[in-house]
Amino acid sequence: MYKHLAFGLLMGLSGGAVAQQTAIDSSKYPRLKTFTAIQDQAEMMQQLGIKKLRPGPSGNEADPNHANYDESKAEPCPQLPDVLTTRNGKKVTMPDQWWKQRRPELIEDFEREMYGKLPANLPKVNWIVKVTDNEFVGRIPVIAKQLIGRVDNSAYPLINVNINMVLVVPQNVKGPVPVMMMLGFPTLPAPAQPSPADLEKINIAFKEMMIKSNPEMKVIFDRYPAYAPITRLPGANFFAPPPNGDSPPTEQLLAAGWGYCTIEPGSIQADNGAGLTRGIIGLVNKGQPRKPDDWGALRAWAWGASRALDYLETEPQVNAKQVGVEGVSRYGKAALVAMAFDQRFAMGLIGSSGKGGTTLQRRIFGEAVESLAGSGEYHWMAGNYLKYAAAEASSGPKTGCDLPIDSHELLALCAPRPTFVSYGIPEKGDAKWLDQMGSYKATIAAGPVFKLLGARDLGVSNDYNTEKMPDVLTGLTNGELAWRQHNGGHTDAPNFQYVIPWASKLFKYDRVAK
Repeated sequence: MYKHLAFGLLMGLSGGAVAQQTAIDSSKYPRLKTFTAIQDQAEMMQQLGIKKLRPGPSGNEADPNHANYDESKAEPCPQLPDVLTTRNGKKVTMPDQWWKQRRPELIEDFEREMYGKLPANLPKVNWIVKVTDNEFVGRIPVIAKQLIGRVDNSAYPLINVNINMVLVVPQNVKGPVPVMMMLGFPTLPAPAQPSPADLEKINIAFKEMMIKSNPEMKVIFDRYPAYAPITRLPGANFFAPPPNGDSPPTEQLLAAGWGYCTIEPGSIQADNGAGLTRGIIGLVNKGQPRKPDDWGALRAWAWGASRALDYLETEPQVNAKQVGVEGVSRYGKAALVAMAFDQRFAMGLIGSSGKGGTTLQRRIFGEAVESLAGSGEYHWMAGNYLKYAAAEASSGPKTGCDLPIDSHELLALCAPRPTFVSYGIPEKGDAKWLDQMGSYKATIAAGPVFKLLGARDLGVSNDYNTEKMPDVLTGLTNGELAWRQHNGGHTDAPNFQYVIPWASKLFKYDRVAK
C-alpha cells in the first residue's frame, strides 16, 4: 500500500509540472509562458500567417456538418506520392538508394510538415529504479520494477519532467526475453504480500501510530481487539486456467515468455495545447512557445519511448534487440512515430491509430486534417501542420492533398521490421471516424518498400485503389507487414493472441522454461 502511495506522490511531480523548489532564483531564467490551448494555437497561426482555419467535421452523423462516410467522396486526390520515387523523380530500385537517399528525404518531410524536429539541445535522462519486487501475474512469477526517468533540467530548472515506467519480466523463463513496450498507464502487478508474522507487526505499529495521531482511536481499537486494519490481498491462484486469447495482453505476453513495460506518455508531455510550454517540449524551449517546425506531443511521446529503450538496453533480463512498441488510438499514432524514427525498435503493433497514424491524410472520411488541426488535437503535430487546414493564409489555402508525404510512407519508414496494423469494428466502438479503409490502403501502399528490403508485405497486390479490404477476422499475417481487423472495439487486445506468435516466429524466439 505504501509503495503505491509513494508512486502516486512521485507521479504528482511528473509530466512537466512547474518545479516547487523555492531555492531556484527564477529571475535568472526566461519567464515561463502560460497559455490556454486556444491562445497557443493562435500564437502559432500568427507565426504562420494563418488568419482562419477550416473547422473540423462533427463525429455525430445527425449534425449538419457531420463527417463524410460516403466512399465515393473520400478520394479527392486518389494518387498517393510514390514512396519509391525521389524528389528529383528518380526511381528507387536498390536498398542502398532507400537508406541513403529516399528514407532521409521522407524523414525530413515528416519532421518539417507533420511531427516536428527533435531539438539539438535534448537533455539526458537518468533512470532510477524505485521498487524491485518479486510478484505474480496470474500464476506466473515475475520481477517487477517501478522506474522514474528523471530528465536533466539544469538548463531550465523551472520545469521538472519525470518519466513513469513499469517493467515486468517472467522469472520462469530463460532470458534475456523479448519485451513489448506499451504506451499507457503504468501500474505494478499486485505487490508481494507480507507473511502473517510480518503483517501482525505492521498492524501493531499502524495502530500505535493511529492512536498517537488521534487518542480517540484507542477506544475504537479496544472495542474491536481482533480487528486488523491492514489485510492481505488475494494471492496468486495457482489453480486458475492458463492464459488464453481472452486473457489480458500482459498475461498472454508473460505466458509466451515475453516481458512487458508500460510508459506513461503524459509524464513526458501533457496531452493538451496548454501544456506545450511545459513538459519536455517546454523544458527544451525554456518555457516559451514553439516555432512552426518544433516537435509536437506525438514526437515527444516517441522520444520518451526511445529513452525507455535506452534503459532496456542496460537490463540483462531484456533482449534489447527484440523490443516492440505498442499503442492504441493517439498512443497508436505515437507508437508508429516511435517505430518510424527509431530503428532500434524491433517491431510495432499499431492499434486503431486513425489520422496522424496509419490512416491516409488525403482521404476525406471520418476524422479529417481539420480535426487534427483543431484546438483539441493540434498539439500532437508540428505547427506547420496547421497550414493544411488553412482557409485563409498568406501562403494560400491548403488541404491534405498538398502534403508532400502521407501515412503509407510513415509505415514504409518501419520497413523491414515487423509492423502489425490493428483495428476493431465500428459496431463495437472502433468508430468509422478512424477510417479503417484509409489505413488498409496505406498499409498496401507501404508494401513495395518492405519487398525492396527483402521483407514480405501483406501478400496482395500493391494496387491500393482496387484491393478489397479483408473481411473482419481475416488476418494478413504471413509477412513482416501485417493487417488484422478483429471484431472488438477501440482496443488491440483481441489481436494479441495473433501478434505474439507472429512476432515470436519472426524473431525466431522460443520460450525456454527454467
